[in-house]
Amino acid sequence: MSANTIRDLSVDPDADALLWSSTVGHLAGAWRWIFATGEQVWSPGLFGLLGLDPGSVRPDYRLFLALVHPNDRVLAGSTLLLFRDGVLPEATIRVVRPDGAVRVLARRGRVVHSPDGRPLSAAGVMLDVTDAEALAGLRHEEQRRRRALFEQAQTWTHATAYGAAARRGSQEILRLTGLSQEAFQHDCTLVSVPDRRERMRAQVRRMLDAGRPFAVEKRLVLAGGGHGDFRFVFAPVRDERGAIEVWASQAARIGGLREAPAGRLRQGLEQGIEGRHLRAARGLLDWSRDDLARVSGLSLSTIRRLEQDGEGAAARSRHAAVAALRQAGIGFLLVDGNAVAVVKQ
Repeated sequence: MSANTIRDLSVDPDADALLWSSTVGHLAGAWRWIFATGEQVWSPGLFGLLGLDPGSVRPDYRLFLALVHPNDRVLAGSTLLLFRDGVLPEATIRVVRPDGAVRVLARRGRVVHSPDGRPLSAAGVMLDVTDAEALAGLRHEEQRRRRALFEQAQTWTHATAYGAAARRGSQEILRLTGLSQEAFQHDCTLVSVPDRRERMRAQVRRMLDAGRPFAVEKRLVLAGGGHGDFRFVFAPVRDERGAIEVWASQAARIGGLREAPAGRLRQGLEQGIEGRHLRAARGLLDWSRDDLARVSGLSLSTIRRLEQDGEGAAARSRHAAVAALRQAGIGFLLVDGNAVAVVKQ
C-alpha cells in the first residue's frame, strides 16, 4: 500500500505525516469513518493486516474491535469513545486474525470536529509492528515525539512499578534533575528540594498505599541550578483481576503546557472513577440510570453494578459509561490529593 492510496481514501490531507517510511508497504493499512452517513472505508492493506477477505465482509469499527485481543480492548477504545466522545487513543494492540494468528498493530489517527466541537469523522493508519525492526522504528518515532515535548514544554509521561526494587525514574526526570538511575531507585525523593523531602515521602507513600489516582505538586532540584515547580498526576493501572500492573504518571511544569491524559494514564484515571462519581454526574445531567444505560449502550444491571462499585476496577463497561457522560458535558477532574471533582462543562 502506498501513501497515495491513503490520500485516495481521503484520510487526511496530512496523511503522509502519519506514516513512517520504514514501515510503509504491505505492513500498513488505512481507514476512514464519516459519522453523519455511517460510511466506513478500509484500504486493501487493512483487510490484509486483519486477515480478512475484502469481498466477504464490510468495513465496520465493531468488526475491528471484535478482532482485538480481549486484554487490549480498553486500549483500542470503544465505538462510544470514538463516535460520541471524539477520542481516538494512540495504541499498540494485538489482534487475533480469523486463522488464529496474532499480530501487533500500532494505530495512529485523528478525529475531525465541527466548530462547535461535535465529532464529524475519524481516520488513520495501522502499522504492523510485530516484526522487531518495525517495532523498533515505531519506538524511535515515539521517543522523538517525547523528547520534543519535553524539550519544548517540560512535560512527560511515564509508567513504572512502584516497589523500591522495581522502581525506575523516567529519562526526563533524570535529565532534569541530574540524578542517576541508581540514586533515584535508592531514594526517589532526592528529586525534591531538601526541605520538602520528608513531607513528600510521607504524602506520596500514603497516596500509593491508598491505591487510587492522585495529584501532587513537587518543587524539583534542577541539574542546571535552582528549582522548578511541577504537577504530577499518578494513576494505578489494574489488570482484569484488579491487581496493579504499573503506576502511570504525567508531569508538567506548573504554568506551562499540560497534555490531556492519554494511553495508560487515561486508563488508570478512568479506573479510579467510583460509583459515587457516576451518580453525581447523572445528578448534574438530571439523568436516570435508564438514561445512562441508553446513551452508553450498557445494560441497566451493568450501570447499577458500576454505581454500587460491584464491577471490578478494570471493567471495560466503566470506560463506556465515562465516555457517555463526557460526551454529555461532564468533566472528571483530579484535584490535589486523590479527590475527584465532577463538573458540568
